[in-house]
Amino acid sequence: MKRMKVGVVGVGHMGEYHVRTYAELSDIELVGIVDIDEKRVKRISEQYNTIGYLDYHQLYDKVQAVSIAVPTNLHFQMTKDFLEAGIHVLLEKPMVPTMEEAKALINLAQDRGLILQIGQVERFNGAVGELGAIVKDPIFIEARRLGPFVKNRINDTGVILDLVIHDIDIILGLVHSEIRKIAVTGRSIYTEFEDIVNVQLTFENDCIACITASRVTENKMRTLSISQPEAYIFLNYTDQELHIHRQASSGVILTRDVLRYKQESFVERIFVHKDNPLKLEILHFLGCINGQPPLFSVQDDLKSLDLTLKILEEYRMTKDRRQGYHG
Repeated sequence: MKRMKVGVVGVGHMGEYHVRTYAELSDIELVGIVDIDEKRVKRISEQYNTIGYLDYHQLYDKVQAVSIAVPTNLHFQMTKDFLEAGIHVLLEKPMVPTMEEAKALINLAQDRGLILQIGQVERFNGAVGELGAIVKDPIFIEARRLGPFVKNRINDTGVILDLVIHDIDIILGLVHSEIRKIAVTGRSIYTEFEDIVNVQLTFENDCIACITASRVTENKMRTLSISQPEAYIFLNYTDQELHIHRQASSGVILTRDVLRYKQESFVERIFVHKDNPLKLEILHFLGCINGQPPLFSVQDDLKSLDLTLKILEEYRMTKDRRQGYHG
């Protein structure tokens, strides 16, 4: 059986992870990588025993599938070019900066009978996979995606399209209700884009979701907590740990010298199969090319992108109003 030939376009922070993952798969042939940084291409191609190119058009007759991990403003044209060349595409999030471009790419992939998968890697986190069977009636959801500023990692977008979109994708899969209200606040610190934001979503069923995303926080944190009747669910994305707190009680212990608060609960730890989420995402992409039914629909991708773009628009409007007050 012939090995599938793949390539990676854009070998920066995220793209190199794709290169490493493909290189570890025995039934895949990593035939080439592409980047505009000649020194980086040379180093990575030598490290992973593949061929480096500076022009992505050079991959057309060499690959059956590609991962694209370039700046967002290049996503549409580059993905369109590969799809028109008959090549399957795994496109890193965010898909594209407009809904019109997103729909155009999806329609093109469907017309050509090709796989276009969006890199929502948290979908393949083992702990996330267990949430569907546990979360039934969420009342309050809190997501935190915080970390330090990494120079040159993301330079063409803010944390809404870079980080918040992950939590939007997960939350929309848990709350089956329309959005009633969006509130956003944030600010720029190191870049011209939003470097820290807090998003509050109110759903028609009265569930509230609060999302905090930051690339200015020295302690890295990736967590999701969900309150529902008689249960509190806590997920740590990094450790792929999932805990359910039930039958909670609290009280006060008062002595002559000390006032202390006591809280007790029954904690259920869910054991999940832990694997590299990016590896699982890439295996899913390759499996879909070989006829495996996709786990997620294009409507999931469109819905997540649409809400994320609305959040970004609300942030910009709020920022303009704030500047107007001070003007």
